[in-house]
Amino acid sequence: MSDCSVYLTFNGNCREAFDFYRSVFGGDFDYITTFDELPEKYERAPEDSDRIMHVSLPVKEGLLMGSDTFSAMGNVDFGNNFSISVTTSSIEETDTFMERMSTNGKVTMPAEKTFWGAYFGMCCDQFGINWMFSCPAEE
Repeated sequence: MSDCSVYLTFNGNCREAFDFYRSVFGGDFDYITTFDELPEKYERAPEDSDRIMHVSLPVKEGLLMGSDTFSAMGNVDFGNNFSISVTTSSIEETDTFMERMSTNGKVTMPAEKTFWGAYFGMCCDQFGINWMFSCPAEE
């Protein structure tokens, strides 16, 4: 079974935003990491080291997730700073959803096995909505 969550992107103030969301909803982060914690083989600018690479906060039965952008990518435009994140049940389902969703749109990150143990990809649909698809990577 798949599930769906909202993924927010910030211009360097993700930690501040998620501390606020946590104060509203309570609870604690399931996961939080900075760009500085990336494996060494991934390049990053020194000014990005304290930026959030990924954070997740349980909210009721859902999950609110987010990150900052790399400074080299420039700022996100608000209104285009969110993605719909779908957790799939298999690599095949991830590939199928990515192929279908990117029809007349564009793949922004081809699906592949990641260093965090997921099979993950991103695309933008024909209506300008950003999507993320992820499942546990098979060994």
